Amino acid sequence: MTHRFWYGAATAGHQVEGNNTNSDIWALEQMKYGGYPQKSGIAADHYHRYREDIDLMKQAGLNAYRFSLEWARIEPEKGKFDEKEVRHYRDVMEYCLKQEIEPVVTLFHFSSPKWLIEKGGWEAESTVEDFRSYTAYVCSAYHDLLHYVCTINEANLGVLIGIFIRQAMERKDNAVQIGLDIDQMAKQNEEKQAEELAVFGCVNPAVFPSPRSAGGNRIIMKAHQAAVRTIHELVPHAKAGITLSLRDIQHTESGKQRAEDAWEEEFRQFLPALEEDDFFGLQNYTRTVVDEHGELPPSEGAELTQMGYEYYPEGLEHVIRKVSEDWKKEILITENGIASDDDSRRIAFIDTALAGVHRCIEDGIDVGGYCYWSLMDNYEWQSGYDMRFGLMGIDRNTMERIVHESMYHLGRKAR
Repeated sequence: MTHRFWYGAATAGHQVEGNNTNSDIWALEQMKYGGYPQKSGIAADHYHRYREDIDLMKQAGLNAYRFSLEWARIEPEKGKFDEKEVRHYRDVMEYCLKQEIEPVVTLFHFSSPKWLIEKGGWEAESTVEDFRSYTAYVCSAYHDLLHYVCTINEANLGVLIGIFIRQAMERKDNAVQIGLDIDQMAKQNEEKQAEELAVFGCVNPAVFPSPRSAGGNRIIMKAHQAAVRTIHELVPHAKAGITLSLRDIQHTESGKQRAEDAWEEEFRQFLPALEEDDFFGLQNYTRTVVDEHGELPPSEGAELTQMGYEYYPEGLEHVIRKVSEDWKKEILITENGIASDDDSRRIAFIDTALAGVHRCIEDGIDVGGYCYWSLMDNYEWQSGYDMRFGLMGIDRNTMERIVHESMYHLGRKAR
């Protein structure tokens, strides 16, 4: 489609499709010590209802849909590809285009094939070639349909988890971005290790949502670079990029150096691996304020979302401007949103965030689009179904879609 500013919404396969039975996250959900209090089950049943959901986006006026392919569905065993699942994602992309909605495809969004983890997961050098091979298969299968391709979602997740664990140990605070229960993670008893050995053949399996070593970060960046080169070679008309989750890091007078160090850790250290990228997928949810000792809790009386984040839509503009100091190519907002049952606060959040985006564009920053997280209430990993980010609610008993006013509001902006 002819490029204009994309107004869209985002999902991730495991979180909305359900029954992702060959994935590591599914395996963890079934375990006693896997760290997932709720199971995904059929999730939002988007696997069967994607046409209905895309129709609802179309009716609201949205013109882009960012979603992920599930590697564990497409390649359930190493080197064996499931033609039925490959066809499924082709149908999703074709239906988006039929409805004049731009498909923004993410190759990997947190959940891995279980076999990959059994080989050493995101700390194993072999993962670079495994991800490149999977990318090549996707490129050949969907060559005519790919326009925007995000390689790895929140490639800095392991860094963020490490930061959150550090601060949780300092503050005894369990609230982190994907709902990790720090006490559960610390419970390294014999029973847990025996269960991991039985399920994955190793202790402390290197799943993507886990703390990352420096070597693991290097492997993720090498996998990303290999994927970008593969996309450029096999689908030269497509744009390739990564996504990172970036907080708006603010500081007190005494916290300037600590803020600079945090920005280096969360963003700038990854820049050398992004030189061949065509766009940057920026994801922001809140801010953090640091002093010389570390991060400060939200100020007394600050509005908090269901996730425990400070309600701070202004952060998106700040982060776009900060990224643009180093990144001179297209920026795509691949996630931004709040978990709330008050849709009026969601609408206000979107309005403030988008006003900031358009100020950035007026100042010459190349921002190509905005995808709200999330299209629908979904399975928020270790937070289960209790966090409601959706432009649509889901009746958990009937799977009925309940379209909120915020979806129509975002769609009117697209019109």
